[in-house]
Amino acid sequence: MFVDEKYIVDIRRQLHMYPELGFDLPVTLALVKRELENAGIPYTEKYGKSAIVGYINPDKTDFTIGVRADMDALAITERTDVPYVSKIDGCMHACGHDAHTAMLLGAAKALKKMEKDINCRVILVFQPSEEGKTSGAELIVKDGLMDQIDVMIAQHVDNTLPAGTIGACKKQSMAASRIFKVEFFGKSAHATKPETGRDAIAAAVRFYNEAYLALAREVSPFEQYIFSVGKFEGGSAQNIIADYASMLISFRSYDMAFDDFVVKKLQTLAESIFNISGVKVKIDTVLKSRVLFNNPYLCDLLCAAGEKVVGKDRIVKVPRKMSSEDFAVYLAEKPGVFFRIGTRDMSRENYPQAHNSDFEIVEDALKYGSETIVRFIVDNMERIDKSKIEKSAAE
Repeated sequence: MFVDEKYIVDIRRQLHMYPELGFDLPVTLALVKRELENAGIPYTEKYGKSAIVGYINPDKTDFTIGVRADMDALAITERTDVPYVSKIDGCMHACGHDAHTAMLLGAAKALKKMEKDINCRVILVFQPSEEGKTSGAELIVKDGLMDQIDVMIAQHVDNTLPAGTIGACKKQSMAASRIFKVEFFGKSAHATKPETGRDAIAAAVRFYNEAYLALAREVSPFEQYIFSVGKFEGGSAQNIIADYASMLISFRSYDMAFDDFVVKKLQTLAESIFNISGVKVKIDTVLKSRVLFNNPYLCDLLCAAGEKVVGKDRIVKVPRKMSSEDFAVYLAEKPGVFFRIGTRDMSRENYPQAHNSDFEIVEDALKYGSETIVRFIVDNMERIDKSKIEKSAAE
């Protein structure tokens, strides 16, 4: 065992008690810097915003493995009775980022101790705002960090998997996530004289119905996607023709070409609505996350490392998910793998899942995630065959 299990759990509990949101992470950043300094690991804050990048073997630049942990929490009030419950009202580590940061610090501490025996550079990326509207990964990548990295990995706790298991889903493993805000600008009028106005609500209803119909009839039933109008509002009184309406749409898919198709389809529909009703339709859209593509060959290497840690019978298949992850931003630049650590107590029925106020994890499993990071680096420090990476991605 390379890592210090007690250290990882202790760090995770410290972070859990003081969750922070987005880029506003003063307590978290202070803890990460303290632990890196105590371990003698050099770091920089020049990439992105509220991010810390540490280095093992900073001068061995021939081959570099990057490892990322996200640090931010969620705006959720914790409803557990654990002794290390969140001390911040309305904020909780309900997605396991406290565990991710603790596991990477545990791995970093172990890697530093064996630094002379590791024949590659390791870059430790502590990232803010994975959950926020602005992606912390986007800012780090824009600042050029991926120019230094050959292969990138990251881990995530998973309460759908038994505690102590390891797995990774090959190829398209998590969906792209896009947000649409659609606004309808009409003209108000008295309800008894609708012909003198331009009904924004009527135009919005037409847009709603035709968008769903277009996807139902112009898209293959084998295409996997989610298109959901989550918010729809408009009008001010029962006797006034509404001059404004709006809706918010969540769209997820596994195909960036299909994502582009939907964007263009909605824009075409907006023009059609205007031509028919005279109501102007404005669409603002943000691609929150790309499709997360796990390189198949690197998945095999990761699972091989995990097998040495947990045993062959604890390597599990992970289905692809409609949830999204901004780790996809890194993988759009360089090959890598996003793997899962099972943290579910199988003796409990209806074990709490992520993004819930009662979220918990089996902390005993965290050592396996940290240990797998170290083992993957030790096993592959002499460089990974680039041709095998490229071949597996193309198959």
